[in-house]
Amino acid sequence: MSLLKITKLNVALLAAIVLPLAASAQQPQSEQGSAQPATQPAPAQQAPPAEKAAVTPSRNAPQESHIGKFTGHSESGKQLFYRYCWGCHGFRGDGNGENWLPPGSWLEPYMNIQPRNFVAGTFKCRSTPTGTLPTDQDLYNTLVRGLVNSNMPSWITLTAQNRADLIAFIKTFSPRWQTEKSGDPINVPAEPALTLNSIKHGQELFQKLECWKCHGQEGRGDGPSASTLTDSNDQPIRPYNFTTGSRFKCGVTNRDLYKIFITGVDGTPMPSFADVVKPEEAWDLVHYLRTLQVTHKSPELTLWMSTKEGAAIVSAQKITGTPTGSGIKQ
Repeated sequence: MSLLKITKLNVALLAAIVLPLAASAQQPQSEQGSAQPATQPAPAQQAPPAEKAAVTPSRNAPQESHIGKFTGHSESGKQLFYRYCWGCHGFRGDGNGENWLPPGSWLEPYMNIQPRNFVAGTFKCRSTPTGTLPTDQDLYNTLVRGLVNSNMPSWITLTAQNRADLIAFIKTFSPRWQTEKSGDPINVPAEPALTLNSIKHGQELFQKLECWKCHGQEGRGDGPSASTLTDSNDQPIRPYNFTTGSRFKCGVTNRDLYKIFITGVDGTPMPSFADVVKPEEAWDLVHYLRTLQVTHKSPELTLWMSTKEGAAIVSAQKITGTPTGSGIKQ
C-alpha cells in the first residue's frame, strides 16, 4: 500500500472518531448522564423602532439653469468649474481656493474680497429681495459682467451654453437650491426726470439714512464705521468709494444702482432699504450718488456742477484710495 493511500486512510479514520466525540461533548448532560435538549435562549427584547431620520437634500444633486433659450446642466458645468473656477472658489465651492489672498497679503489694499462661498448660498448681486436666492439670470449676468475691484473677471469668452452649464453646477454646492426657489425679481419703476431738486433731495436722504457712517460725507468710503465692518465670512470689508469708482460691483447703470438700494448686498453690511425709502426717493439717491463720482462725467454730475453749490463741493473733493475704500486713512 502506498504512502499516499495510508495518509488518506488515517485522515478518514481520524475524522470518523473525533467529530462525533466533539459533537457529543457540546450536549449538556443530566445527573444520570443522559443527553438533554439544549436550553432555549430567552427571546431577545425587540428594540423600539428608530425614529425616521430627517431627509437632508444632497448637496450634489443634479441641477439645471434656465437662461433664455439656454438650459444648463450641472454635469457639463462640473468640467468647466474644475478647469476655470476652483482655484479661487475652492474644490468644494467654499471660497477657500489656493488663489485667494487673505487679509495681510500684498494685494489687500486693492483686492480684499474673499471669493464667493457657494455652499452658504448667499449672493451679493441679485434682482431678488434680500435673503432670497438669485435668479439664474442674475448669476449669468455676474459671469458676463465680472465683479469690479475683485479677482472675479468677466467670462464673456465662454459660450452662452458654457455659462449656463456653470451656473447649474454652482447650484449643486448649496442645499438651499434643493429646498428653496429663487426670489421674484423686484419691480424697478421707470426712472424719473433728472432735476436739481432730485439731486438735493437725494443729498438729504444720504444724511437722513446715515449712509455717511460707512461711505463718508464725501462718499470716499471713509466713514466712522468703515474700519470696523466685516462680511458674512468675518473678513474685513470696505464700503464703496464713489469718488474714484465708475462701476459698481453689481452693474454700471442707474437701474443697477437702484436695485442695490432695494435688494441690499447680502453677505455684507449693506442692507436693503426696501422698507425704508419709497421708489421715487430711491431714484433721488441714485441721482445724488452719481454726483459723488467726480471722475465719471455723468449727466447728474454735469447738472450738479452747473450750480455754484455743486461746483464748490466737487472742486473740494479729494480723490484718495481705491474704489473699494481700501487705503483710506481713518
